[in-house]
Amino acid sequence: MISAYLNEQDRLLSTRGDPAQLDGVVWIDLMEPTPDEESALEKALGIAIPTREEMDEIEVSSRLYTEDGAVFMTATLPSRTETEHPIISPVTFVLTQHRLVTIRYSEPRAFRTMPTRASKVALGCQDGEGVLLALLEAQIDRMADILERAGRDIAALSAMVFRNRGRRNRREANLQTILEQIGAQGDLNSNVRECLMSLDRVLGYLSQAIQPLRQEKEVRNRIKTMSRDLHSLVDHTDSLTQKATFLLDATLGLINIEQNGIIKFFSVAAVVFLPPTLIASIYGMNFQFMPELHWPVGYPLAILLMVISAVLPYLLFKRRGWL
Repeated sequence: MISAYLNEQDRLLSTRGDPAQLDGVVWIDLMEPTPDEESALEKALGIAIPTREEMDEIEVSSRLYTEDGAVFMTATLPSRTETEHPIISPVTFVLTQHRLVTIRYSEPRAFRTMPTRASKVALGCQDGEGVLLALLEAQIDRMADILERAGRDIAALSAMVFRNRGRRNRREANLQTILEQIGAQGDLNSNVRECLMSLDRVLGYLSQAIQPLRQEKEVRNRIKTMSRDLHSLVDHTDSLTQKATFLLDATLGLINIEQNGIIKFFSVAAVVFLPPTLIASIYGMNFQFMPELHWPVGYPLAILLMVISAVLPYLLFKRRGWL
């Protein structure tokens, strides 16, 4: 699908995505383009649209390059982060003839929110370079929102682990579920960090490639501001990763404590019932000459011995603090 946007009175307005009619169009957005759409756009713009396989390549030379006067930049962006299965996928930005072309196979939220906001507020989208800067700013804001939510989720998990001190409450907290949630948070933080690093590389390349196209001081300042924001978000991501790692270790430690408590209970039970079992086994043997079998107090004496032999180990363990 091809979507096109043009600038009217410093506002970004949607128009027909017809490759044959690109007059005034400052942004062309390709969402899962078909081969026919790619061919038509390549003919209209005189550039080669990268394929999905080329976008997935991880070499810097395959993601950041200049060809036929057009600047190609590919970044990895997250989408569906509100669901249980967020995904990250490459998005390619192409600057050609002061026009921006984006190729993507996912739906990052910034691609929905930025055009809506740019249609109401002036974001400097007079040409493709301005649209790209506004789009990158929106994406960085979105990444910050994702990290803020991740921080709140990790804090909630920490409260579930450490504030439920009672054994019963901790069991109700379901440490296995908490482990799964910590793993999901760790995976999300890792993906966000990868996306931030890819955006940082795009900004570094853009700052060099955009100089011959735009010399305004405001543009350079916007790029520097985004670069500083990215670095601060990377640091914040590292902090969240450390918290998640600490929380993972603590949860595993609590699980070990629970398992040790269960093993200790059965060990004590085995020791407590071992002497009574021994006494019962002795008097359960079928020998003819056992004097206690003919005593009137033989049975109560055996019961008393079994009770005493069970109570004494229990009291000893209790005194030493093993229970």
